[in-house]
Amino acid sequence: MDIYRLPARTDNYIFVLHNPADNTAAVIDPADAPPVLQKLKELGATLVTIFNTHHHNDHVGGNRELIAQFPDAEVYGSAQDQGRIPEQRHFLGEGDRVTFADRTAEVFFVPGHTRGHIAYYFPPTSDDEPGELFPGDTLFAGGCGRLFEGTAEQMAVSLAKLRKLPDHTRVWCGHEYTLSNLKFAMSVDGENEELRSRLTQVTAARQQNQPTIPSMLAEEKATNPFLRWNAPALQSVASSEDPVTVFAHIRKLKDSF
Repeated sequence: MDIYRLPARTDNYIFVLHNPADNTAAVIDPADAPPVLQKLKELGATLVTIFNTHHHNDHVGGNRELIAQFPDAEVYGSAQDQGRIPEQRHFLGEGDRVTFADRTAEVFFVPGHTRGHIAYYFPPTSDDEPGELFPGDTLFAGGCGRLFEGTAEQMAVSLAKLRKLPDHTRVWCGHEYTLSNLKFAMSVDGENEELRSRLTQVTAARQQNQPTIPSMLAEEKATNPFLRWNAPALQSVASSEDPVTVFAHIRKLKDSF
C-alpha cells in the first residue's frame, strides 16, 4: 500500500492510498476533489473507498464530486456523524475494522475535536515497517485539535488511546500546523531538549516549504505537550497531577497563544 500526501486549501493534507496490485485507491479526508482526481489520473487508479475521520467540510468537501466520478466507491465515517458526512454509506465505531489493499485498519472512537471523530490505524505488516495512523484533527504533529464539540475529558481519553500505539507508527495528521504547535510547546515545556531539537528541524523544513507530515509517534510522545500530561514540567504548569486537569489547562493556554 503506497501513501500519497496531497496538499489542499491553505494547510490541509489529503491522503491517497494506492494498491499497485489491482490499481485501486482509497482517499482519507478529501477536502477537495480536484487534487484527488489529478492523483488518480496520474496513477491510472480507480477510487473504491473514501475514509472520513469527521464531518468538517475541510475533510469531507470533496466527497460528492468524487462519488459523482466513482459512484461505486464506498464512503466510511463515524456512526455519530450520520447525516453530516456527504454520501456516507458505512457507519463506524470503536473497534470496527476496515480493509483496503489487503490491509486491515482498526477504528478508534476519538471524540473531543468533534463529538463523532474517529481515527484509522493500519498495523505494520512486518517488524521493520511502521504502522500508519490517520488521526484526522484529533492528534497533530506537536499538538491536538481544538475542542469544538467535545470536552477536555473526552479528548484526554482519546489521546490516551492513540498514545498507547507503538512508537514506530507514522502519524498522518490532517493539517500542516507543526511549526506553530512546537512554538507553543516551547512556552510550556521549554527545558525539553528533544523538543528544542525538533523545533530547529521543523523551522528549517518549513523555511524550505517542506512538509513535516508524517511524524513518528515516538517523537510525539517525547515532544507533544498534549501527550505529556504525566511529565513533571507540564504538571507544574497546570499545578496538578490529574491527567484531565493538566490537559485542559494546556489546551486552554494553546487556545489563546
